[in-house]
Amino acid sequence: MTNKDMAKNLVVVESPAKAKTIGKILGRNYKVLASYGHVRDLPKSKLGVDVEKNFEPQYVIPTKSRKNLTALKEAFKDADMMWLATDEDREGEAIAWHIQQGLKIPDEKVKRVAFHEITETAVKKAFENPRGLNMNMVNAQQARRVLDRLVGYKLSPLLWKKIFRGLSAGRVQSAALRLIVEREREIKAFKPEEYWEIDLSLAGEKGEKLTTRVINENGKKAELRNQADADRIVEKIQAADKHIVSGIKKGERKRSPSPPFTTSTLQQAAGTNLGYSVKKTMTVAQQLYEGIDVGFGSAGLI
Repeated sequence: MTNKDMAKNLVVVESPAKAKTIGKILGRNYKVLASYGHVRDLPKSKLGVDVEKNFEPQYVIPTKSRKNLTALKEAFKDADMMWLATDEDREGEAIAWHIQQGLKIPDEKVKRVAFHEITETAVKKAFENPRGLNMNMVNAQQARRVLDRLVGYKLSPLLWKKIFRGLSAGRVQSAALRLIVEREREIKAFKPEEYWEIDLSLAGEKGEKLTTRVINENGKKAELRNQADADRIVEKIQAADKHIVSGIKKGERKRSPSPPFTTSTLQQAAGTNLGYSVKKTMTVAQQLYEGIDVGFGSAGLI
C-alpha cells in the first residue's frame, strides 16, 4: 500500500475510546471516528416488520443517531475509502452493514477489518488483510432482531401493565420465564422426606484412625428415615464387640483448568468473587478491551 493509497482513509469503530486508541496506532493517514453503536434500527412506534413480505425489517435512523451519521457522511466526503472496524461478531457485522447502507456507500469504497485485541500488531495485521462484509452474520443478527420484535412488541406492554414499566420481553426472556415458572411449580409440588446420616470415627489395633459413614445394614442399604431408625442402628453399633472394615477404595481425581471466560461465565465469576453487577463487569471489560494507558501509550489488555 503506497502513501498515495493511504492519503484519504476514514475508519469507523463503535466507541470513541476505541477510536482514540486505534487512531494512535494507525497514524495521521487515517481518520478514526465512532458510530456510537447502531445507526439504524426498527421503529419504536410500530412493529417495523412486514410479515406479509418475508418478514422484511423496516429500518429507520433514530433521532440520537442522526448527528453521528451526518458526521460520518461529512467526513467521508474527503475520503477515498471507508474502513469498517466494528466488533467481529454478529452485532458488529450488522453495525458495519447499517453504516454502509445508511450512507449509501458503494461496495468498492468499503473495506471490512476486524480484530480480537486492540494492540498494534493485531490492528495493523487486520488492515493488511481486509475482507468484505459477511452477510451470513448480518442476516443472523437481523433474524434475531426481527424475532425479538415479533415476540416482544406486544408482550412487553403486558409486563408494563401487570408488573412495572421498563421491562422487556423477547425470545430469551419469554423462554426463561417459562422455565422459571415450571421450576417453581416443581418446587411447590415437592414433598420433603426426612433422612439421617451416621458417621463413625474408628480406631484400628495400632491406633490408626478412620472416619467412615454407615451405608448398609445386614447387606442392604440402611434406611434412615427418622431419628428412631438412626438410634436403632447406633445402639447396634455400640453393642458390637468390634467393627470390621470390609474394604477401602482408593482413586485418583483429575482436575483440568477452567476454560477461558465467555461473557456469561465472566459475569458469574465477577459477581460471585467480587460482588460486581453485570453492568460494572461489562464496563470494566470494555475498558480493558479498548485500551488503557500502560505507561508508554494506550494498549488493549484483553
